[in-house]
Amino acid sequence: MEAPVAAARNRDLTLTAAGAAVSEFGNALSLLVLLFWATPISPLLVAAILVAELLPFVLGAPVAGLLVDLLPNRRLLIVALLCQGVAIAVIAPLMGQPVFVVALVFVSGCGRAIAQPCISALVPHIAGEEHSTRAYALLATVRSAGNIAGVTGGALLAGFFGHPAAMLIDGCTFLVYALVLAFVKAERRPSGEHEARPSALAGVRHVRRDGVLFAAVVGVACFVGATVVINVADPAFVRFVLHGDEFLLGAMQACWMVGIIVGNRLAARLTSASQFAHALAITGVTTGIAVLIPATFPFVATAVIGWFIGGVSNGVDNVAIHAIARLRTPEEMRGRAFAAIGSMITGANLLGTAAAGGLLLFLGPRAVFALGGTGALLAGVTCLVFVRRALKREKSPAEAGLSSL
Repeated sequence: MEAPVAAARNRDLTLTAAGAAVSEFGNALSLLVLLFWATPISPLLVAAILVAELLPFVLGAPVAGLLVDLLPNRRLLIVALLCQGVAIAVIAPLMGQPVFVVALVFVSGCGRAIAQPCISALVPHIAGEEHSTRAYALLATVRSAGNIAGVTGGALLAGFFGHPAAMLIDGCTFLVYALVLAFVKAERRPSGEHEARPSALAGVRHVRRDGVLFAAVVGVACFVGATVVINVADPAFVRFVLHGDEFLLGAMQACWMVGIIVGNRLAARLTSASQFAHALAITGVTTGIAVLIPATFPFVATAVIGWFIGGVSNGVDNVAIHAIARLRTPEEMRGRAFAAIGSMITGANLLGTAAAGGLLLFLGPRAVFALGGTGALLAGVTCLVFVRRALKREKSPAEAGLSSL
C-alpha cells in the first residue's frame, strides 16, 4: 500500500510544483510589464501598483486565513487562481485607464493573498507531514526558476508583442495552474471540529502566544523591512556607484535568484523547529553582511558575491518560515497562521519600501545600502538572542518536569 500512496503523492507534488512555476512566471511577468508601462506615466502610478499588489496581504490576512481553514483548500486555490487570471487578463484592454489597472492589480492581489496561505497549508496533505520540508524547498526552487524566467521573458514578450499581449499571456499562466490543480487528488478539508466558532484572528493570537515562533517571525519581519530598501536603491547603486547598465542590474538579480535556489536546498536538510528558528535568525545576520559587502567595497565582483550570499539567505528563509509554522501550529489553524505570518512580513516590506523612497531623497544609494545592511545585521543578532531565550524558557519546564519524576 505504501508504494501506491508514495507514487500518488509524488505525482500530486510534481503537478503542483509545475503549476507553481508557471504561476510564478506569471507573477514576475505581470509586475515587470506593469512597472515598465507605468514608469513613463508617473512615479506615483508605479508606487500605486506596488501598494495595490501588497496591500491585500496586510489587510486581508485574517479573512484569507479563515477561508483557508474553513473551505477545501485545493478548490479554494483554484478559485483564487482563476480570480488572479481573469483580473490580469482584463488589464490588457484597459491599459489606457490607470485607475482601472490599479484596481485590477488590487483584485489580483486579493486572489494571491488567499492562494499563498492556501498552498502552504495544502503542502503537508500533498507530500505527507514527514516530507513537508522537502516539498516546501521544491516549491520555493521552482518558483525561483519561474521568477527568473518571468523577469527575462517579460522583457522579451513586452518588446515583441507589446504590453497588452504580455498581460494576456500572463493571465493564461494562472488559468494553466488552475487546470493543473484539477488533476491533483490530494485535498485539505478543514473540519473545524476543534473550534466551536472559528475566529479570523486566531492565527495572529497563536503566533503571538508561541514564544519561539513569534521571535522568529518578528525577527524575519524586521530584517526584511531593513533589507528591502535595496530594492529601491538597487538601480541607482548600479548606475551611479558601479557605473553599470541594465545588464549589470539583471545579472545581480540573477545572482540573488541563483542563491535562493541554493538556499532552498540547504534548508531542506533541516528537521527540527529549533534548527529552523536558529536558521531564520542567522540568515538575518548573513543578509546584513551580504548587503554591507558591496556598500563597503563598491565593486562589481563584491556586489555579485554579496547578492549571491543574500540570495542563499533568502532561500533558507523561504523554506524555514513555512516549516517552523507547520511544526508549531495545530493543523486546523494553519491557514490563519500562514496568513498572519505573511501579513507581518509583507507589512514590514511595505514600510521598508516607503522608507527607502524617503531615504534616497537625502542619502546616496551606497549610504542606503549601508543602513539597510546594518539594520538587517542588528535585527538578525537580536532575533538570535530572543529565539534562544524562548527555546530556553520552553525547555526549562520540561526539564523541571523530568527532575520531579
